[in-house]
Amino acid sequence: MTSGKARTQRRRAAEAPLHRKRAAAAAHLDPKLLEKSKVRLPRALPIRKGDTVRIMRGNFRGKEGSVVSVDAVDGTVVIEGITIEKTDEKKVARPVHASNLMIVKMDDTDPWRRRKFQE
Repeated sequence: MTSGKARTQRRRAAEAPLHRKRAAAAAHLDPKLLEKSKVRLPRALPIRKGDTVRIMRGNFRGKEGSVVSVDAVDGTVVIEGITIEKTDEKKVARPVHASNLMIVKMDDTDPWRRRKFQE
């Protein structure tokens, strides 16, 4: 960011175009995953549906699960098995911000992503 003002940074993040918001919905890779790679990957990659992630912050810290959906606009991720109970006793998926996650296992059904990881 070019500005040091928190208000300006929040506004620019909220008004950012979708291609920037998608890149911002990224999480760090597990160190074991980085060691296994033959190439030097970036420290963080955008999260995709099908990735297995570990929650690093919050009430669900330490739990792992598969990504069900990603909301690039809000930067949140819905993880399988992570639910909260509402006041009417309904169980609802709890969105977790992407910055609070670590990618443990990447979904390699996409040939581009698989090739990038193995080159």
